[in-house]
Amino acid sequence: MSGPSQPSGPTGRRSAVVTGAAGGIGQAVAARLAADGLAVTLLDLERSAAALAAVEDRLQEAAGAQVRSDHADVTDEHSVERALQAHAEAFGGLDVVVANAGIAMTAPLLETTTQQWDTTMAVNVRGVANCYRSGARLMIAQGRGGRLIGAASVAAHRAGRWQSAYSASKFAVRGLTQAVALELAEHQITANCYSPGVVQTAMWDGIDAAVAERTGAQPGAPMAAMTGQIALGRLQTPDDVAGVVSFLASPDAAYITGQSVVVDGGMWFS
Repeated sequence: MSGPSQPSGPTGRRSAVVTGAAGGIGQAVAARLAADGLAVTLLDLERSAAALAAVEDRLQEAAGAQVRSDHADVTDEHSVERALQAHAEAFGGLDVVVANAGIAMTAPLLETTTQQWDTTMAVNVRGVANCYRSGARLMIAQGRGGRLIGAASVAAHRAGRWQSAYSASKFAVRGLTQAVALELAEHQITANCYSPGVVQTAMWDGIDAAVAERTGAQPGAPMAAMTGQIALGRLQTPDDVAGVVSFLASPDAAYITGQSVVVDGGMWFS
């Protein structure tokens, strides 16, 4: 038996905004939500315009897909607010916000500069908070509930070596999501996050390169070694994560809120 349906906007179609959509997990999430029948706005930085346009073109080729792209800096609340308002105007409302944009910085705490720490927190924590806040304001005004979905990480459950800033930021996303879930429940707005493990993306290529440099290993060796820690015996793909986000955005997840869903192939058991 499926869960209760969620009201849609004037167009008869639910809609979603996905940040960090020019590549990696964000691109896969946007493609999956579009395939699920949602109208989707792809958001990323202006410097990613070419990559974003390529994603938009590819998704628009799919039969029945409604996709548009826009630029926003998630660390700037006014930029986020403008972009989400533009989405609502384009699609007659807003039902799902996927605050996916994030960065990783690999360095021991003793070598982490204040600027590196602040940049990590600005993107990974403030960026999610800005998306939640702007999204919630629109959803409350609409009066039909909604879904706020943030990017955490397995590092939000178990910290990693040389990942102090990143782990701290992702633990913060979990706490933020739990608080928001409590605050917005009366409006039938759920808040959840997803916690990927080792994903084959450019971000993880950067982590691999940084670890290899520090340990003297060959590039690719650190990620290959992590495969042995994964119960399913393989690195995950962005599509593995997109499936979880699809569920959290779906009517079947209407009674789930304040949770962090670990999708890591069995590296860490919650």
